[in-house]
Amino acid sequence: MAATHFFAGANSGNGFQNLFSEIADLDNAYDFIILKGGPGIGKSTLMRELGRTMEEAGVEVEYLHCSGDPDSLDGVAFPELGCAAADGTAPHVLEPRYPAAVDRYLDLGRYYDLIAAKACAGEVRARTEEYKAAYVRAYRAMKAARAVELDAAAGVKFDRERAERRFRGIARRELRRENVRKGRNVRRFLGSLTCQGYVWRFDSVGTLCRRVYELRDTFGFAGPMLEELYRRAAAKRWDTIRCMSPEDPERIEHLLIPGLGLGFVSTRPGMEYDGTPFRRVRVDAMTDVSDRGAFRLKNRMVSVLREEAVSALREAKAAHDALEAVYRPYADFEGVQAVAALEAGRLLDTLRQKRRVR
Repeated sequence: MAATHFFAGANSGNGFQNLFSEIADLDNAYDFIILKGGPGIGKSTLMRELGRTMEEAGVEVEYLHCSGDPDSLDGVAFPELGCAAADGTAPHVLEPRYPAAVDRYLDLGRYYDLIAAKACAGEVRARTEEYKAAYVRAYRAMKAARAVELDAAAGVKFDRERAERRFRGIARRELRRENVRKGRNVRRFLGSLTCQGYVWRFDSVGTLCRRVYELRDTFGFAGPMLEELYRRAAAKRWDTIRCMSPEDPERIEHLLIPGLGLGFVSTRPGMEYDGTPFRRVRVDAMTDVSDRGAFRLKNRMVSVLREEAVSALREAKAAHDALEAVYRPYADFEGVQAVAALEAGRLLDTLRQKRRVR
């Protein structure tokens, strides 16, 4: 079974956007591991090992990447088992709601050599302040970019009635059937502005959806229509994945309905879908830009500001890498690997129990 890749956090003009509380539905989950422990102790490595083990066992795996470093993991989920694990440290602190019964701490901090680590407290403080300051600069630039972007969009007229007619027709065609069981509705980010620039995991769209509607939507006007499609799909009991806008986490940017093999993805400069769409909907054709010269100027300003943000995010990544390097000599990786093997074994036991019940 193919794995999927999303983000539970994203960088924006309003700072870090956080959907970590939605990684697991605690009212229905079986086991949610909240990882504690500082830099360089192996939280991402442990989660990657859990994912690898369950992929080999044929279980659906959802990898949740870090917006600070997309090559690293902030979480991993196994919806079939009702299990997940996530980094529960700042800036996405998690605490158990139903301790031990459902969610629990796993403290990897105990695998530090405390005496040795305390000897480098000065360097730890300096590197920590360095990467936090870089994030402040990044978010300041992103906030300015977003302000200019919103100002540009304010001068654009949108034929909402025409758009709603088009989307009502799509809903009538695509959402006729009802699912036999109640669906699972989750929110994720499909990507974020990162130290690597914009990173969007459209590969997950191709994994889950055979038919994809590409919405060319530079200004984000399709959000209310996607919200209506989501409500109709949820009412018909289909699983849905709402991928929210990092700059406006209440607005749906992409909608996936895996049970129907159906996806709706928004595209714009910097967020290009690289697959072959089933249909294209040119939302931009339903807009009117009154002053194109001013609009182009503002777009250039937005681009420069976001480039500045990416530069600061790179600095933050470099400083965090340096912080991890300080800690790494004092980490007992064999101990962490043993814990990873133990937790992987627990997941396999859960899988065997569930398959016996079936």
